[in-house]
Amino acid sequence: MKQRLKTFGRGGVHPDDKKRLAADRPIRNSYFGQRAVIPMGQHLGAPAECLVRPGDTVAEGELIGRANGLISAHVYCPFPGVVEKVGPLTLPNGSSSQAVYLRIEGTFESVEDGRINDRWVGLSREELTGQIREAGLVGLGGAAFPVHVKIAVPKGKKAEYLIINGAECEPYLCADYRVMLEYTDEVLEGIDILAQITEADKVIIAVEANKPEAAGKLRGAVAHSKRPYAVEMLKVRYPQGDEKQLIRALTGREVPSGALPIDAGCVVCNVATAKSVFDAVVLKRPLTERIVTVSGGAVADPANLKTRIGVPVRDLLTECRTDFSKVKKIVVGGPMMGFALADWDTPVTKSTGGVLALTAGEVCDKPQTACLHCGSCVSVCPMGLPPAMMYKLIQAGEYEKAAAAGLPDCKECGCCAYACPAGIYLVQAFKKGKRMGRKK
Repeated sequence: MKQRLKTFGRGGVHPDDKKRLAADRPIRNSYFGQRAVIPMGQHLGAPAECLVRPGDTVAEGELIGRANGLISAHVYCPFPGVVEKVGPLTLPNGSSSQAVYLRIEGTFESVEDGRINDRWVGLSREELTGQIREAGLVGLGGAAFPVHVKIAVPKGKKAEYLIINGAECEPYLCADYRVMLEYTDEVLEGIDILAQITEADKVIIAVEANKPEAAGKLRGAVAHSKRPYAVEMLKVRYPQGDEKQLIRALTGREVPSGALPIDAGCVVCNVATAKSVFDAVVLKRPLTERIVTVSGGAVADPANLKTRIGVPVRDLLTECRTDFSKVKKIVVGGPMMGFALADWDTPVTKSTGGVLALTAGEVCDKPQTACLHCGSCVSVCPMGLPPAMMYKLIQAGEYEKAAAAGLPDCKECGCCAYACPAGIYLVQAFKKGKRMGRKK
């Protein structure tokens, strides 16, 4: 009997996943040039406090930004070099951050794969969480929430489920898929560490059905090691990887409006985040690099690159033989929730899971018309919100009414804009509405 694939309850869309462009490309190290830019605001929460000044010589792996508050993260230098300046940088999401502009020079550390900490099992949850905080880890699924905060179960709460997110539902992106295939043992040991910290009753590794090789590799490793983990296959459906939809699909529970996953008894972490936990605790490596999918119709050699943070996006595209004459739009992240770049020299950050060079044929450029009142946006919203109504309220400056209609619960997943036949820029309006609502 064929197993029924799990999924969430309402809404969602089915865009062409485009993963075939790079999914069979093994991870390889990227090249880098003579300069890098390392922002202090690579995470949700307060930007890190910059610890260096122009003229300073810094070493590879040196702490150059100290976490500034509870919801913040350390920033380490990925390269040896000399600080040319410290100044503002506009990030892909439009926010501004102080950044260290580095000229790369000097000696790189010899990196070995030898295990440094084989005795982590005997450490307390506080000690393990402290090591994760010191390594500057953030969620690598895109949101970049500091991991030490995400996995801290508040007093009076219980983590019944630790859910490891391997859905990677955004089109084109396949970095997590390659991590599951190529770093299976490291991912599983990272999950072991997260399970010990959260004291979860059950661990579920969730993989979409378009990644059967990854699911099979994980299941085999779990069975061989006799770990009590479940590997669940999910229906291919966007936004299956959103943590609220993932929780609904796997547990049947709903995260209440304005609440967090732990309020539904769950902690959710990305598979690449689990790998970074292994690196931080076992190998004692801070977060200075990540895997990035470089893809799109203008890219002749799509790839999954192990890339140091601070490398300009243009360098990755050049390495992958991008035909810039064909580029209509450069997107950081996925096409549904990513950000179009105005400056192609914007650096890779901790949250950069993909760099896409899209052609005119891949970009929807239909003319915007008035709302057709067709209800398409309502039918595909996974949160059950009324996008057309919220859009009209925001356009009228009625931000409080938009909030009352459910705007704070919008995940900005882009399903409504994808389905809208009128070509209305709904997500941009919702971002504006949230921003203006906070100001008021």
